[in-house]
Amino acid sequence: MENTRGEVVRDYLYLLTGSVFVASAFSLFLAPNQLASGGVSGLSIILNDMFGISPGLFQLVANVVLLGIGWMILGLGFGVKSLVGSIFLPGVILLYERFDVAPAVENPMLAAIFGGAGVGIGLGLIFKGRASTGGMDLIAQILHRYTKLPLHLCIALLDGTIVLTAALVFSFEIGLYALIALFITIKMIDIVQLGITNDKLAYIISDKKDALVKEIFETLDRGATEIEAAGAFTRKRKPMLMVVVRQGEITTLKEIVKHIDPDAFLVVSEAHEVLGLGFTDDKRYRNVP
Repeated sequence: MENTRGEVVRDYLYLLTGSVFVASAFSLFLAPNQLASGGVSGLSIILNDMFGISPGLFQLVANVVLLGIGWMILGLGFGVKSLVGSIFLPGVILLYERFDVAPAVENPMLAAIFGGAGVGIGLGLIFKGRASTGGMDLIAQILHRYTKLPLHLCIALLDGTIVLTAALVFSFEIGLYALIALFITIKMIDIVQLGITNDKLAYIISDKKDALVKEIFETLDRGATEIEAAGAFTRKRKPMLMVVVRQGEITTLKEIVKHIDPDAFLVVSEAHEVLGLGFTDDKRYRNVP
């Protein structure tokens, strides 16, 4: 699918803005407090403490080298954006080093919280821009290819190894703070990519689906999708309704189901992101005709 000029500009804005977030969180929170929370950046903190190697310079060289290795071994088409990210992000870190910017905090817990959040926001923006900054993800993909281990397990093993090394080099307590930062980073990536929503997804299995659909339309002004379902044991076929509602509407929906069919089977779960009529777009229908 060919991207428009506006989409390309948007992607680069996400990439550059995200890189600044990651570099700032690293330089102001994580590195000064020795919180090596995985990845090439975490390894650079450890090497800086052991050998005095510049974190920014190490990340720059490592990212470019890993991109080259990934291209040779995996044959991946990383594209210009990934190369830009691999160079720009360490470049911002080098600027922080050049001007010797003071740490934002010296409390490791605050550093873990805000540093992890900053990195997560930045990586979420980079991923939204359909780009990457190379790093340990490439090593994880190589391990995945040759060991056949699941990719997410390879990433977890690499990050875990770096956090464990930090605990040995610095202290066990610092290692725990690094784990907190890593956890927050993962959660923030999800929030940036999926958004914060309180929408609910409901599945309703009932023999009175027509009455339920009519009442949902009239009372909540919401649509419903009918799905053919069958009991795994009885093999009896029953219609199942899928309904997405706002958080404030879920109680009304439960009351509708209870009133029309007390024997109905209702499951409610979180809907992390909802796109379409009545949510991101204006409704173009009103009640049942």
